[in-house]
Amino acid sequence: MPHQIIEYSANLESRIDIQSLVDGLHQVAAGIDGLPLGGLRTRAARREHYQIADRHPDNAFVHLILKLGHGRTTEARKAFGETIFVALCELLEPVSSTSPLAISFEIQEIDPKLTWKKNNLREHIAARAANS
Repeated sequence: MPHQIIEYSANLESRIDIQSLVDGLHQVAAGIDGLPLGGLRTRAARREHYQIADRHPDNAFVHLILKLGHGRTTEARKAFGETIFVALCELLEPVSSTSPLAISFEIQEIDPKLTWKKNNLREHIAARAANS
């Protein structure tokens, strides 16, 4: 159940293609052993209302959250994080090299007793493949 949620300040949309950021991070996570593709979701949430540091209008932020199901070792989570954070910084380099940008990333492990899921994606994918 790896979910990547990208929060970003609205003022970034004039400086970077957000869909390319989503696509790039999804591709990186899809290539990491231990993050199952069938559960991978990557999405972005534009934040309209925010203040950053000294409130200068050029200031921007990106905060990435990786939500994971319970059970991976700290070492595995740290390796996932290091790989994804490097990619995040590389994808944002065109902005961070020319303007003020705060980049942050955290991994959240979901308590297995406090999560509910219903997912029929795998069945639909298999049915579409069988009908092709």
